[in-house]
Amino acid sequence: MATQHNGCSSSCVYPMFLSTHLDIPRDGQASVSRPIRSAAPPPRLLHSLGDENKSVLSLMANASHIFTGGQGQDIAVWDRHTFTLKTSLRGHIGSILALELAEEKGWLFSASGDSTVRVWSTVTFLPVYILNPYLETGAGDLFSLAWNPAMEIIYIGCQNTSLQWQGFCKFQLDRRAEEQCGSGTSTPTRKVHKFFDSYPQYTHRPADLQANNFSMSPSTSQGAFVGTSSLINISATNVIDSAHFGYIYCMALLPSTREGTGHLAQKPGQNYYLVTGSGDETVKIWRCNQFGLNMMHSFDCQHGAVLAIVASGETIYAGCQDGHVKVLDFETRTLVRSIIVQENVDVLSLSIMHSDLYTCSANGHIHRWSSSFDCTASWQAHDGIVLSSVVSCSSDRKSFCLITGANDGFVKVWAIVPKAEDDLSQLREVSTLISDSDATQGMSCCHLRPQSLNFVGDTMTYALSKFVSIPSVSSDPSHREDCRQAAIWLKKGLNQLGAQSALLPTHEAGSPLVLGTFHGTQGKHPKPRILFYGYYNCFIGLISPYGLSNRHYDVISAPPEGWGTDPFIVSGRNGYLYGRGVTDDKGPIMAVACAAAELLQNRALGVDLVFLIEGEEETGSAGFIDAIKEHKHLIGNIDAILLSNSTWISEHHPCITYGLRGVVHSTVEITSGVPDLHSGVEGGAAPEPMFDMIRLLATLMGGEGKVAIPDFYNHVRHQTEAEKQLYDVLSKVTQKPGSVLSSRWSEPSLTVHNIDVSGPRNSTVIPGKVTAKVSLRIVPDQDLETIAQSLANHLRGSFDKFKSPNQLSVSIDRTADWWLGNLDGPWFKALKAAVHDEWDVEPLLIREGGSIPSIPYLEKEFGCPALHLPLGQSTDQAHLPNERISLNNLSRGKSVIKRFLSIATNLHAPTE
Repeated sequence: MATQHNGCSSSCVYPMFLSTHLDIPRDGQASVSRPIRSAAPPPRLLHSLGDENKSVLSLMANASHIFTGGQGQDIAVWDRHTFTLKTSLRGHIGSILALELAEEKGWLFSASGDSTVRVWSTVTFLPVYILNPYLETGAGDLFSLAWNPAMEIIYIGCQNTSLQWQGFCKFQLDRRAEEQCGSGTSTPTRKVHKFFDSYPQYTHRPADLQANNFSMSPSTSQGAFVGTSSLINISATNVIDSAHFGYIYCMALLPSTREGTGHLAQKPGQNYYLVTGSGDETVKIWRCNQFGLNMMHSFDCQHGAVLAIVASGETIYAGCQDGHVKVLDFETRTLVRSIIVQENVDVLSLSIMHSDLYTCSANGHIHRWSSSFDCTASWQAHDGIVLSSVVSCSSDRKSFCLITGANDGFVKVWAIVPKAEDDLSQLREVSTLISDSDATQGMSCCHLRPQSLNFVGDTMTYALSKFVSIPSVSSDPSHREDCRQAAIWLKKGLNQLGAQSALLPTHEAGSPLVLGTFHGTQGKHPKPRILFYGYYNCFIGLISPYGLSNRHYDVISAPPEGWGTDPFIVSGRNGYLYGRGVTDDKGPIMAVACAAAELLQNRALGVDLVFLIEGEEETGSAGFIDAIKEHKHLIGNIDAILLSNSTWISEHHPCITYGLRGVVHSTVEITSGVPDLHSGVEGGAAPEPMFDMIRLLATLMGGEGKVAIPDFYNHVRHQTEAEKQLYDVLSKVTQKPGSVLSSRWSEPSLTVHNIDVSGPRNSTVIPGKVTAKVSLRIVPDQDLETIAQSLANHLRGSFDKFKSPNQLSVSIDRTADWWLGNLDGPWFKALKAAVHDEWDVEPLLIREGGSIPSIPYLEKEFGCPALHLPLGQSTDQAHLPNERISLNNLSRGKSVIKRFLSIATNLHAPTE
């Protein structure tokens, strides 16, 4: 259960927890949403109203008046045309916490800390009804109100976690009158309040109406009390106890009839829903009927108390503590997006004006967001906490304003203009990623600096620029914190794009896994669940592009002369994005994430897409397997695995990778047992470890470049006719013999990577220790454990034959099994169809000579097939200076993913 946020007594301005972060406001930009730079100023301030000594807790407005409620007991009524105080509505004896309009009836509802709801005429400004909640003052502060015009019901959110309502249609009022008459009891003009009507404790007297603990002169208390026929006590049948496990701070009706949210006309037989937000961090949806409410769904927002709610169409926006706004889809019951307004700064009020969302924060700032979740304006609106806001239009409906209230005592009226989606393009300074001038200026380019947003073209490229800017080099201990920050950024980014995300620990001091799930729409059949595997760490050293799993902690930093631009600032040049990780693997991660987000936003995601992104793939995936086993229950059942971790075989023809070789990494060490010696003194007398190492390594290879380990080739799968035909096709595309491709992809091999020595490494020293790094690449159907053991046995047996006094040590450092995809399976066919539909050609089917340890493991652990979709081209320079990816490949790769996920929607999950 989420922690309940405690409220305060009726005399408090607002729940005490709102002040927890107010001393450390930070203007933290959202990690994925794009702030759009514009020369246009923020909305024009039309007028300021109020008293700096009174906080403005609640607001409401119609075409003629602005109604404000605050810490005092009065409701101020301001003239919309002259901006003068017209009157004050007096009657409450506590702070005015919520206001609501019933415009078709000409009523204003007010909820207070005195545990009453009052109904006022917006024409005469006289009281119409007083509502006492069930349990009277036991309901506590009444935080929120929502009016259902179709059913003529007012809903009330209470401090005691109950949800209450009262109907005002003729049938309901007649039934209430009959109940009161039948009881034979008279109703007092108002209920006794246990706090305001109490006596000093020493008198030992019960509370009564004679206590008179508050002053209210007859001349100023217009309508303070009403007759018995206008006093309504909410019955126990109109209550849901413990509707939440926290105070019910906010609520909204769906479909909304609020100004700016679409102002939908009432339709006969239309269903209405109440949306409530609470201190228990949840948003709940209730179906409304004439007799009450039935809960339909609950969203867990996971970012503190839900303090504000607004609805537009079928989209619900929930403002939370710590600066998050959750975007929820009513129809599909899914999280569409999470907007980070300003981290650690509570969002206390939300308003909608057509496609624009206005968020009001505890540091006095207001942000405007477009329908694509881009920040289009931000300004300091108040010198205090913005507690309330409302959008209102003029009587001729030609002008609109945003009205905001804060604890600085002021109500401010801002002129706003509804913006069509097309107008958004006029605000953007579009990126000139592909410009004619680039072709003539050589290395000149535009830099996608995260802090310089003038070049941002869309969410995917902007997010990629921020992702790349974090130097998450896992092989360098000095970048350990950068790896953690990359994981945190990616978690937030996936969350904003609509996924539920979390960090999973791996090993001590290790980089965490990022787990994020995009939940698709539930249909008639169980949704397929697809796991997307990737990694957020990058490699900064210079190695062979074929040694994809030959990672070293002691890498060499990329020399400055190797890069044309800063590797951690994405640069655009001649249709390519340059930067470390753009093709391996940060670019593909953002392409897949944005594909899922776009489908989710269009309510077209029919699968659950689970992101599993690690931070140490380049250094052996330490702790990965143990973390998966420990947290497998959080990942859930998986029907297919998708990755994008390599490149095409050519520049222009899309490919699908269906095979990887396995690998065995080993360390061979020979020591003399004595310190390093001088060759001029001991040369010729001492048995040198280097000679033994050279002789030993030579035993690994036989004639014609074949591995000499006994039985090494016994179980190598023979090439089929179909594979020979594939190699013939690829040979024509690459202009390389098919035998060369076959030797790289489907034949085993042995490599000696380096030989290292102890001592100063100069030409006069006989090293006392010599170390070699050796690896084997294995293929179907070689057994990984058997091959690893055979390597160690062969080295030890050969060394024994030398009769050397030196000592040999052989260790198997890490291994990865080979992987071969199922070309005839439904998942592969779905991916192949998606590539064909996007590129209008049959994809080339290729294999890779490198290894990805996690893929065969995940395939076995989850019992499902893996698919490998490369996005980059053969010249993308992964792991090398000037790494790049084509903008066209990145964009169309995203489209391929969208097509694949759409096709996969119709694939049934396998039965167990």
